[in-house]
Amino acid sequence: MEEVQRGSKLDFILSDDGILRFGTRLCVPNDGDLRRELLEETHCSKFAIHPGGTKMYRDLKQNCWWPSMKWDIARFVAQCLVCQQVKAEHQQPAGSLQPLSIPKWK
Repeated sequence: MEEVQRGSKLDFILSDDGILRFGTRLCVPNDGDLRRELLEETHCSKFAIHPGGTKMYRDLKQNCWWPSMKWDIARFVAQCLVCQQVKAEHQQPAGSLQPLSIPKWK
């Protein structure tokens, strides 16, 4: 905070009401519960409908910022049970198996 007030951190802005911003985005404090609630609301709300990690990051980065945000989002989406259950399978199904004949012993 002191570095921001001195002006040595040019990308960060401290507003008069004490809100820290990174450019125009709100800096989310290092509070695990707050970040988890923000991720849950962004991912699980009726309006979001479980977006993937890339879309969720694109939506969140418009208004919010914290260090390792992209990694936190990817981990959150990877742990979402609903997303894992409905995730499309990208492997081709195995063909039908045919029994092999046993060669005669010489």
